[in-house]
Amino acid sequence: MAKINVRSPHYITTGVVAGLNSTSIEIYVYTGTQAAGAANNSRPTTPTYNLEGFAVNNEVTFEISELVKDYISQAYTEIDYSTEILWIDYRTTETINGVKQNQSAFIQLTAFNGYGYFEDGANPTNSSKLLQTNTDIFLPAANGSSYDRVKIPVDTSLTRDVRFLNAAGTTLETVTTLSNIVSTTQVAYVTGTSDVIASAIISGNGADITVQINRVTECKYTQRKLTFVNKFGALQYIWFNKKSTETLTTKKEEFKRNIVSGATYSTLKHQNAILTKNGNEKITLNSGYYPESFNEVFKQMELSDLVWITEGVKPSPVTRPVTITSSSLAFKTQLNDKLINYTIEVEYSNNTINNIR
Repeated sequence: MAKINVRSPHYITTGVVAGLNSTSIEIYVYTGTQAAGAANNSRPTTPTYNLEGFAVNNEVTFEISELVKDYISQAYTEIDYSTEILWIDYRTTETINGVKQNQSAFIQLTAFNGYGYFEDGANPTNSSKLLQTNTDIFLPAANGSSYDRVKIPVDTSLTRDVRFLNAAGTTLETVTTLSNIVSTTQVAYVTGTSDVIASAIISGNGADITVQINRVTECKYTQRKLTFVNKFGALQYIWFNKKSTETLTTKKEEFKRNIVSGATYSTLKHQNAILTKNGNEKITLNSGYYPESFNEVFKQMELSDLVWITEGVKPSPVTRPVTITSSSLAFKTQLNDKLINYTIEVEYSNNTINNIR
């Protein structure tokens, strides 16, 4: 099944067709079940988009990512991660030398809220079973709660199962992934329930992928977790284990109040009165020490447009949406920096005083 990443352009082209005048395209965007035929297919009866393009040099190209992105949404819950992808079916009708041709068969795509880099070229596709770049995961010391369980995002169309092993290499549990023809199960967050998991082996298409699990025990500061949508369109998390600083910035609107009454006034009244006042809270986070391979993870976190922070006392954490306000990231290396710590500034994505109306 071909894939598209909606945060990067995805082009559908006819290729060069002699005498091509124009091409019309019907695009169906939907969730539910995608099947090759009509049976068990949740495709709507009418197209989501009808487009027509006129040929230039006997070729027509449609860019569909921006259209599809309008239908992508990402919900978030702290314990049970979930991501729903979109199904895209389309068919085209060409007009050649003024004669309308027969409509093509449906071509089916899978849409993720991901992206590729410029150097990946046109129509970049993430084709890994593991839906994150790093093969090391760092977690707080296990305490038997669901708060710090191992969660591994996988593409179920490419994954058969995930085996969780202890330090001796003994399999503790095996999780078989679900069918990938349902939009809610294309991305799965496979969770290990044991506190002594040391590694995970992801099996399926191609070679197995081994993920190492590392527990961070030196944590005298309050630990916070940032969860973000990565370049694969999946939720991923980074724990920040070092010092954090919280600040409050306020803003207000003022006006000059008339405090005169009966040719006198009270010296206890505010002449400069506040019409509205609110604030925004920020947190400066320090990651603690991560390997150089995590440069790419922090890069994707900085580029993410959806980020949440989890904080509070285990096992009852509080999660809130945040915006990363740090606008630059200096990549670090062990050669230059020895121990690699990143400092990130985030702002809660809401005013301090609730003024939602």
